[in-house]
Amino acid sequence: MSDMLNIGASGVRAYQSALTTVSDNIANAGTTGYARRTTGLAEIAAPSGAIQRQAVAGNGVMVTGTVRQADQLRSADVRSAATDLAKSETSITWLTGIESALTGNQLGDRLTEFFNSATTVASDPTASAPRTAMLGSASAVAGAFTATGKALDAINVDLDTTAETAVSQLNGLAATLAKVNEGISRTAPGTSSAAQLLDQRDQILDQMSAISDTSVSFDAAGRASVKLGNATGPVLVAGNDAGAVTYVRSDSGNVSFAVHRTGTVTGYVPQGGALAGVVDGAQRIADAKTQLAAVAKSFTDGVNAVQAQGRDLDANAGTAMFSATGTNVTLTLSDPRGIAAAAVGGGPRDNSNLTALATLRTSGAFESNTTQITANNAATLASRKQVAEAQTSIHDGAVSARDAVSGVNLDTEAVDLMRFQQAYQASSRVIQVARETLQSILDIR
Repeated sequence: MSDMLNIGASGVRAYQSALTTVSDNIANAGTTGYARRTTGLAEIAAPSGAIQRQAVAGNGVMVTGTVRQADQLRSADVRSAATDLAKSETSITWLTGIESALTGNQLGDRLTEFFNSATTVASDPTASAPRTAMLGSASAVAGAFTATGKALDAINVDLDTTAETAVSQLNGLAATLAKVNEGISRTAPGTSSAAQLLDQRDQILDQMSAISDTSVSFDAAGRASVKLGNATGPVLVAGNDAGAVTYVRSDSGNVSFAVHRTGTVTGYVPQGGALAGVVDGAQRIADAKTQLAAVAKSFTDGVNAVQAQGRDLDANAGTAMFSATGTNVTLTLSDPRGIAAAAVGGGPRDNSNLTALATLRTSGAFESNTTQITANNAATLASRKQVAEAQTSIHDGAVSARDAVSGVNLDTEAVDLMRFQQAYQASSRVIQVARETLQSILDIR
């Protein structure tokens, strides 16, 4: 009878643990990062060297531990897909900002208005109203160049803030992961506490992969080591030790990242995640500003050259209309009479020098060049959006594949709940029968 009691008691204990695990799964069905758990059960083996009679059927059941349902390969697929998607989404953010900067100040329209106003002056070189209007258009062009450049500078400031925030988050995650690794090394495997730490570990790795591409490895205990970039990249986290990432922008506008750990500084170029999007965005902002500055220089130099070869309304040599430093353009001509419409030796009503301005408009292609900068950015933006849509589908598929293994299915849990409940009740009944039988035997005596 004692065998029946022991077997029944072992069943009650085991299935109580199984019911607790199922209840925990159901309660956390909607918890982000929670991996489904099961209770491992095994037959209690006979003591080593013990002689068992054939009549003895077994020794009951025991709990071998809490088993966490997770697939590291599928989790790695999710991290890889998240890294690619985060890079594209971050790039889209900066490309969208560049588009707004290039179109928001209507630089192309201002250039068109300037050259059209010169045509109006040519129709009546002595009239003051057209000259005043042309000077107003010139001021608008200068303002549009400057405002567009400042808008790009503002995007750079936002990019720096975003990069610094992302680096700070990455460093915080690295420090937390090191602490989790320490907790894993101190926690007995196969326990609920160990499963919770492993869940936390995988959530941290998912968040890190959205910031930078990572290469992750695990030791026998489940502690994670993280390298940034590929498998040959600098180590950020190893066991209980975590390094730190820094972000720097050079005077030329280039951005760079480095890992500081154990007294060593190692530079690295992120190929994925939000930081890779930052690198791409910084380069595209710099390119857009360089192209804009080239248009500004060509335009101002060209207009000033036309001014210098003509005569103003008072027969004086024309003076510079603009000055430019990069994308900052300033109108330096303040008197409408200073517009050099006439050629050398021409009279007040001569407009032949403005013909050179019309020629400059065609040869300089300022309007089309400005439009081309915007069009190229728009094409890249559209392409990135298409890539991001595909990557979103890939990421969603990877998450679904992972969750098929580690996610909680309430239908499955409901079946297990009924099964373990019946097993628990049956084990309780075994104990009751053993007691009743034992009591009957005692009553006979």
